[in-house]
Amino acid sequence: MNKLLYIFFAAVLFFSCSSGDKKNADNRTVFKYNEMGGLSSLDPAKASTFENIWAVNQLFNGLIEMNDALKVIPCIAKNWSISEDGKTYSFNLNTTVYFHDHNYFPDGKGRKVTASDFVYSFNRLLDPNVSSATTLLTYVDNTNQKAFEAIDDSTFVIHLTKPFTPFLRILTMKYFSVVPQEIIEKYGEDFRRNPVGTGPFKFKVWDEGSKLVFLKNENYFEFEGNNRLPYLDAISISFIKDKETSFIEFLQGNVDMVSGIDAINTDEVLTADGLLKKEYENKFVMQTQPYLKTDYLGFLIDVNLPMVKNSPTKLKALRQAINYGFDRRKMVKYLRKNLGVAATAGFVPPGLPSFNEKIVKGYEYNPDKTRELLFLSGFPDGKGLPEITLATTELYLDIAEYIQSQLGELGIKIKIDVQKASVLSEAVAHTKLNFFRKSWVGDYPDEENFLSLFYSKNWCPEGFNYTHYQNPQFDILYEKSLVEMNDSIRFGYYQQMDKLLIEDAPVVPLYYDQVLRLVHTNIQGLTSNSMNMLSLKKVKKVNQ
Repeated sequence: MNKLLYIFFAAVLFFSCSSGDKKNADNRTVFKYNEMGGLSSLDPAKASTFENIWAVNQLFNGLIEMNDALKVIPCIAKNWSISEDGKTYSFNLNTTVYFHDHNYFPDGKGRKVTASDFVYSFNRLLDPNVSSATTLLTYVDNTNQKAFEAIDDSTFVIHLTKPFTPFLRILTMKYFSVVPQEIIEKYGEDFRRNPVGTGPFKFKVWDEGSKLVFLKNENYFEFEGNNRLPYLDAISISFIKDKETSFIEFLQGNVDMVSGIDAINTDEVLTADGLLKKEYENKFVMQTQPYLKTDYLGFLIDVNLPMVKNSPTKLKALRQAINYGFDRRKMVKYLRKNLGVAATAGFVPPGLPSFNEKIVKGYEYNPDKTRELLFLSGFPDGKGLPEITLATTELYLDIAEYIQSQLGELGIKIKIDVQKASVLSEAVAHTKLNFFRKSWVGDYPDEENFLSLFYSKNWCPEGFNYTHYQNPQFDILYEKSLVEMNDSIRFGYYQQMDKLLIEDAPVVPLYYDQVLRLVHTNIQGLTSNSMNMLSLKKVKKVNQ
């Protein structure tokens, strides 16, 4: 073959291959979403932020997980049992689970997961330098380092020092995913950007601040019927920080889903009542449901602190007056387009089984009650009441100004101090603010997680009782709830605790948030739950 003919055939072959590759690439299904908040680690031991959790959930599995009804279901553990005394948890493992293929494994093939891997993974969490999950393992019995045991390759046992009813639900958190010891020892801290798990997707590349890509795990152990999961070929995550730019990418179809009111141009796509505008009904699906998240204002009420001794908010009657002094329902309607529910019950949000607004009755807008309580506080019509400073962030300034306006009409003068989110969090954690805006997102689906904010032994900065609330009756009920195995009795304890919070008013519950997602109509099988977990293993994408 002469040289010219050879070049001709090579060119034909090249373009044919290129064309074929492009066609195959076009047929691949890639789910795309943008993460405005950034991402710090893909190590499940660092799964403490919403952004990290979503990504880690695609790469790793734990013993158990939650379904969309927030029920605990099997994952790597096929089944489990709890001893009668509530102190020993035994898990029987699925023996067909393998780690992702990786060059650091022999022959580059992922090895089988055993109970010893869970022993290593859980022991790793006991080191506070590795993970903040250490505080979740307070009740494990680490006598002679026997908290976690591998009875054999497929039996993993956890020993507790005393019963702790929420423990099983805590184990659904991504912290408690299984990781391979030999890979972590090779990478050290750099495992954060070189993750190896067992999940439906495996790590491909991470250009920090730009793009993160996961590929389908062809050897994933879960099936739906006869179909091996996942269905998608890949996941692509971008990191556009600007809200408008990110939302335009969604409108143009370059992103398949947006999540949360802060990521959505609500004026563009939603009506005043928070419904999807008609022109978008055939383009997007709007997903909403209760979110285990309570937004609130908190008071620092520890009278042993000088700044509290000199503050009028040390008075319970004044705190109650503030709670009655503004209309939560209008606030949610006009400032949040009805995306959320006015917090007119307790601190525990809807979506948890003990929630009952007929039993736990919170604060409704009642100006007369505010005036009465101001009088009882020694400030009739607000006379003599010093200005009260409320610390918040730019994101919630509109809500702060709304509350400022309504309380001002009743004689309660509020000064708004806008701070950066990181500065505000630090100040709250170190008891530097009398009055502050905060929110609490459920770490796991149990009321204990919300009520633990008010247990006296959880005072900050070591704990997260930011208000320094202390009530012996509350503490007794809280401790009883931890060991009570009967659901109805435990729920009764939770409701009694919530009633005490309403009466003592260390907080001003604002609203119970909602999960909100807009999803393109070619995305199928994307569900959500009240934890706002993103699970993509059963999602399908129809290329249009």
